[in-house]
Amino acid sequence: MPVSLPPALEQFLDLLRCPTCRTHRLQPGRGALRCPAGHAFDIARHGYAALLTGSRATSGDDVAMARARDRFLSTGTYAPVREAVARLAADSAPEQAAVVDIGCGTGHYLAGLLDRLPGARGLGLDTSVRALRSAARAHVRAAAAAWDVFRPFPLADGAADVVLVVFAPRNPAEFHRVLRPAGRLVVARPTGRHLAELRGRVPAMVTVDPVKEQRLHRALDPFFGAAATEQVEYTVPLTRQNALDLVGMTPSARHVSRADLTHGDPLPDRVTVSVLATAYRAR
Repeated sequence: MPVSLPPALEQFLDLLRCPTCRTHRLQPGRGALRCPAGHAFDIARHGYAALLTGSRATSGDDVAMARARDRFLSTGTYAPVREAVARLAADSAPEQAAVVDIGCGTGHYLAGLLDRLPGARGLGLDTSVRALRSAARAHVRAAAAAWDVFRPFPLADGAADVVLVVFAPRNPAEFHRVLRPAGRLVVARPTGRHLAELRGRVPAMVTVDPVKEQRLHRALDPFFGAAATEQVEYTVPLTRQNALDLVGMTPSARHVSRADLTHGDPLPDRVTVSVLATAYRAR
């Protein structure tokens, strides 16, 4: 039986473009999105559009990583980060804003912004099939689609009022192309102090590049200028399960073994959250 088109995805069809020919609009038909040139993309039974075809740069979160992310984010530990991202993104956004969340994961941050903008619609893009299952259900006005951030986005020029990039890879040229002239790009990334106590106990965890900010500036500066930055930093209690999920939901999960977590120093019972969130305007 064909899968019906989710209402949130239907609301975004005017902004989507065929990923293959990159010019035609997509229309629903027989459980898929189709373009006039004959290209078709399945709508998964979990509610997201399978726009990504062929080989991909990364598979994104696997099942274990997505479950760890769901568990950890449900604790509210990152709520101040979510609020800062939503606050920066909502500033000056139109009432009927179109929001695109790049590397959306489970849709946690996109849902937070849509709660703040009652008239907005959102689209989350990610390579992880498992994460997209959650993203497609994250908010009644949030659609989700499989896509790779390093490819040209399946979106029309000037489609978005807001582009979110929270702990995700960046493609500045595409961000600039899909943003409307008065739109906002919001980028959230960790500082060197982020999760320092945990990284100190688990040396195999991925570290934060000390020149990350310089690299970010060089990448974005040809396209964007910073409009506002918020630093979110606080210390929170950390249960053992929280610590395991924090490691398990990040790229560190691919480098840390069970032995790294069960031998050596005990995991910390407190951890520092330290994040910079910046809103950018297009040049």
